[in-house]
Amino acid sequence: MPGLDAGSRQREIRKVAMASFIGTTIEWYDFFIYGTAAALVFGALFFPEFDPLAGTLAAFATFAVGFFARPVGGIIFGHFGDRIGRKTMLIISLMIMGIATVLIGLLPGYAAIGVAAPILLVILRFIQGLAVGGEWGGAVLMAVEHSPPGKRGFYGSWPQMGVPAGLILSNLMFLSVASLPEEAFMAWGWRVPFLASIVLVGVGLFIRFRIMESPGFARVKETGTEARMPIVEALRNFPKQIALAAGAFIIINAYFYILVSYIINYATMSAAQPISRSAIIAIVLVSSVILTFTIPAAGALSDRVGRRRLYLIGTVGMGLTAFPLFWFTDMGNVALILIIHALALNFLGLAYGPQAALYAETFTTRLRYSGISLGYQGGSIFGGALAPLIATALLAATGTSTAIAVYIAVLAVLSFICMWLMTETYRKDIDEDVPLREKVGAEGAAT
Repeated sequence: MPGLDAGSRQREIRKVAMASFIGTTIEWYDFFIYGTAAALVFGALFFPEFDPLAGTLAAFATFAVGFFARPVGGIIFGHFGDRIGRKTMLIISLMIMGIATVLIGLLPGYAAIGVAAPILLVILRFIQGLAVGGEWGGAVLMAVEHSPPGKRGFYGSWPQMGVPAGLILSNLMFLSVASLPEEAFMAWGWRVPFLASIVLVGVGLFIRFRIMESPGFARVKETGTEARMPIVEALRNFPKQIALAAGAFIIINAYFYILVSYIINYATMSAAQPISRSAIIAIVLVSSVILTFTIPAAGALSDRVGRRRLYLIGTVGMGLTAFPLFWFTDMGNVALILIIHALALNFLGLAYGPQAALYAETFTTRLRYSGISLGYQGGSIFGGALAPLIATALLAATGTSTAIAVYIAVLAVLSFICMWLMTETYRKDIDEDVPLREKVGAEGAAT
C-alpha cells in the first residue's frame, strides 16, 4: 500500500480483514441456510409426491446444484477479478447472493404452483452457487494481498472464519424458529432466515464499498499487465497446482457438509436413537463457535511452522473421526455427539485455517483470482456437492452408517496425497519485486 505510513497500513489491513470476514459471513449464511432447509423442509415442501427417502434425496440434489454452479462462478468472477479487480467482484457477488436468497424465502411450495416450485428453487440455488463461487477467491485475495510477510496465514484466515460464523448465524436463525409448531414452521417459519438476508446484505455492501483495492492487483493495473484470458492462462501455466488444490480440498468440503447438513437429517430421522431437531442444531452451533477460534489460530501457527504440515494433520484427523461420529450419533448420547462433532470440525479447521494463504501463495498475482477459484471451487464439486447425496445413498444401500465413515476416510486419503504433493509456500515472496512485465514473460517461458 504505497503512500501510507506504517500505522495507516496496519489500520487498512485490519479494516480489510474485518470486511472480508463480515462479507464472507453474510455470503455463507445465505448459502448455509439452504442446506439446513434442505435437510428439514424442502423434501416435504417442494417434493411432496415422493416418499420420504426420495424426497430427501431430491432436496439434497437441489442443494448440490449450488456446488456445480460454484466453479462456473469461480470462472466468471475469476476472469473479471483478474482483469477488473477484486473489490468490484466482491460487491457484485454479495448483491447476487442476497437477491437469490430473499427470493427463495418468498418462493411458494409445490402445493401452490406445482412443478414450477422445484424448478424455480433449482434456478435460485444455481444463482446462489454462482455468487459464492466468486466470493471466496476475492475475499481471500483482499486479505492475503494486503497482508505483510509473516502474517498472511493469520489474515488470510479471516475470510475463512466467515464459514463457521455464517454457519453460527444461520443455525441461530433456524434455532429461533425450530421450536415453532410443525405446521407453523413448515408454513412460514423456515422462510424467516431467508428473508432476514436483505438486512445482512445491506450491511455487507456498506462495508465493502469502503475498502481499498488489493495493492497487488493495483500494481498489475498500473503496469498494464492484466491477463487477457486469465482462466486459460491459469490452466496452461498451473495445471498441476490447480488439480492438486482441488483434490486437497475435497475432504474439507465433503466432511464439512456431512457435519453441518447431512448429520442434521441423520440424527433426527435415521439414527438408531434419534435426537431432537433442536438438539442437533445446537450441537452444530456449539462446534462452530469453537471452530471460529481454531481457524485463526491455525492460520497464525502456519506462519511459523508452514501450511502443509497443519493441513496434513487435519486431514488425518478428519478421516479418523468419521467412524466415532456415526457410532456416537447412533447411540443418541448428546454429550458424546457434541464432543466428537467438535473434535471433527476442529481437525477440519486445522487444515482450513492455512488454506487461504497456501492457495493464494501458489499462484502469481495476475492469475491468482482465477487459479485459486478453479482449485477451490473445482474441489467443491467432488466434495460438498456429492457428499450428502452419497451418504444418503450409502445408508439406503447398506443399512449401516459405517459405509459413510469409510467413504469419508477414502476422501481423506485422496486429499492427503494431493496435499503431500503440493509445494510449501509460507516463506514465498508474493510481492513480486521484479518488474511485472518480466514476470509475465517468465510465466510464458515456464510453459
